[in-house]
Amino acid sequence: MKAIVVTDRAAGTAGMKLADRPEPRAAINDVVVQVYASGFVGTELAWPSTWTDRLDRDRTPTIPGHELAGVVTALGYGTAGLSIGQRVFGLSDWYRDGTLAEYLVIEARNLALLPDDVDFTIGASLPISGLTAWQGLFEHGRLRAGQSVIAHGAAGAVGSMVTQLAREAGAHVIGTGRAADRQKALDFGASEFVDLDSEALEDVGEVDLVFDLIGGDIGKRSASVVRTGGTIVSIVGPLETKPADALVIDFVVEADRAQLNEIVQRVRDGRLRTNIGAVAPLKDAIATFNSTERRSGKTVISVRPGEQPCENQRQPKYGFGLELT
Repeated sequence: MKAIVVTDRAAGTAGMKLADRPEPRAAINDVVVQVYASGFVGTELAWPSTWTDRLDRDRTPTIPGHELAGVVTALGYGTAGLSIGQRVFGLSDWYRDGTLAEYLVIEARNLALLPDDVDFTIGASLPISGLTAWQGLFEHGRLRAGQSVIAHGAAGAVGSMVTQLAREAGAHVIGTGRAADRQKALDFGASEFVDLDSEALEDVGEVDLVFDLIGGDIGKRSASVVRTGGTIVSIVGPLETKPADALVIDFVVEADRAQLNEIVQRVRDGRLRTNIGAVAPLKDAIATFNSTERRSGKTVISVRPGEQPCENQRQPKYGFGLELT
C-alpha cells in the first residue's frame, strides 16, 4: 500500500516520504480500515509517540496521522460491534502507525459509524477537533449554561469546535486570535473577539472557563482572567503561571465512540460546522504539509478522492462543497 512515512525527527514534515508499506493485518479486537480520508495535525511530528513505542523504543519508519474515515475491510479475532463494509470514522492510537495510508489497523472501540449522508472528508476532520473540544468543555471544564468561556484560537480547527459547542451549551463565548480571524470566529458563534496582537485579554474581565490551545505568554495572561473557582483547560502542556484559586487541567484527547456519535449527529442536523482549511490527495500530501500558506482550519488528505465504497451508496449530503487543492 502507499503511505506517508517519517524516519527523521529533526527534519519535520520536510522529511516525509511517500512509500510502499506492507498492508496491515488485524490482531485481536482490531479491524482493518480502507482509508478514504485522513486528518493531520501539524504538531504530530513533535509528539514522542510518533517516534517511539510505550517502552520508549524507536518505532520508525512511522506512518503519521490519527484521524480517519473509511470502510471496514477485515476483522480481527474476537472483534465485535463492527462489520465488514461499514463506513466508519475515528481516532487511532498515538503509538501505532497512523492514517496517512491506504489501509490502517485500529482497535474497533476507537471507531464510530459514519452515516451514509456524511462525506468521508468531513468525517476525517472531526475526531481530534471534535473530541478535544467535547472533552475539554464537558468532561474537564464541566461547562454549564450561563457561564462565560474564552476560546483561544477560535478560528482554528479545535477552537471553532470549542466555540460552537460552548455556544450550543448556553455559554457566552469570547474568541481570540489574530485580527484576520475576527470575522471567522464570530461566524462560528463567538459573541466577542479579542485580537491577541493588539488588544488586552485582561479587558474581558473574569470568566468561568478558559480553553487554552496556545500556551506560552497567552497561557500566562489567561491565568489572570479566570474567576475564583473557575477552570483553565489546556492541551498544550502545564501552565507556567497557575492561578491561586482556579482549577488547571492539562489533558490529552482520547477516543470515545459515544462522543463521536454525538459530534457527527450535530453535523448532520446543522448544529456543528466543520472547519477545513485544505484538502489534498495523498500524492500531494507532503507538499501541502510543507506549504507556507497560512490556513486556520484542519488539513485533510483525501486518500481515495472521488471513490465510493459501494455502488448503491447514497450521495453524501454533508460534503460542504469541498474541492481538492
